[in-house]
Amino acid sequence: MRRQKHLAFAVVFSTLLAATVQADTGGAQFSADMERHGPDGQVTSGKMFVGDGRTRMEMSQQGQEVIRINDQTRHMEWILFPDQQSYLERGAPPGAEAAAPPKEPSAEADPCAAMPGVTCRRVGVEDVNGRPAVKWEMSATQQGQTLTGAQWLDQERGIPLKSVMPNGPTMELKILGQETIDGRTVEKWETTMTVPKQQPVRTFQWYDPELKLAIREEFPGGYVSELKNIRVGPQPDDLFSVPAGYKRMSMPQEGQEQPAGPQ
Repeated sequence: MRRQKHLAFAVVFSTLLAATVQADTGGAQFSADMERHGPDGQVTSGKMFVGDGRTRMEMSQQGQEVIRINDQTRHMEWILFPDQQSYLERGAPPGAEAAAPPKEPSAEADPCAAMPGVTCRRVGVEDVNGRPAVKWEMSATQQGQTLTGAQWLDQERGIPLKSVMPNGPTMELKILGQETIDGRTVEKWETTMTVPKQQPVRTFQWYDPELKLAIREEFPGGYVSELKNIRVGPQPDDLFSVPAGYKRMSMPQEGQEQPAGPQ
């Protein structure tokens, strides 16, 4: 039972790590080619378009073209199947209030605000790998037991630079320097996940400050994801809407097989 409680709280903390150097539609609008490389040399390619608070990804899976459109401002997502002239729609549940536009990450924003049952206390500003960060202590009480952890948010960008979860797992983000990829000046970051009695797991990301996302990522086992042929500029509105004539499909019920889509 104790292990289950620690695991549940670790899951809560892991969701707070999502705002690292991943995609953020608050950057410049652009289009790019996507490539994903596997350790066996297999390459999956597609296209990515980022507009004002909206993204579009086009990929081919199992011989079928699939398009995923995400609108952060409206909290809506559409998955299009051009071969079938059909689409799926996912969004806020019926009756829910309209979602507010996403806010820029901030080190001073309570990271526990959206996590029921978890409370945060601002401790102060500390140095994490040469960058000032706001430390937040986190706690939750489950069945009379208090579980604690901590998170350090980068003072400049509001992203988690370090997290300590219950029972010992840690995450640390460190900038290694600047590099040039396809003529763009980017920052190379290293993320280290450490679990007691296991070898640390490291991933690398090349973050583009103008686009506000990682244009290259390297994962353990030889997996690589990258953007190429980046073209900065406004993107047409019709890229982010369902074309006329497409039929809406019903969302699969739990336990049913779902149509293939970009992962």
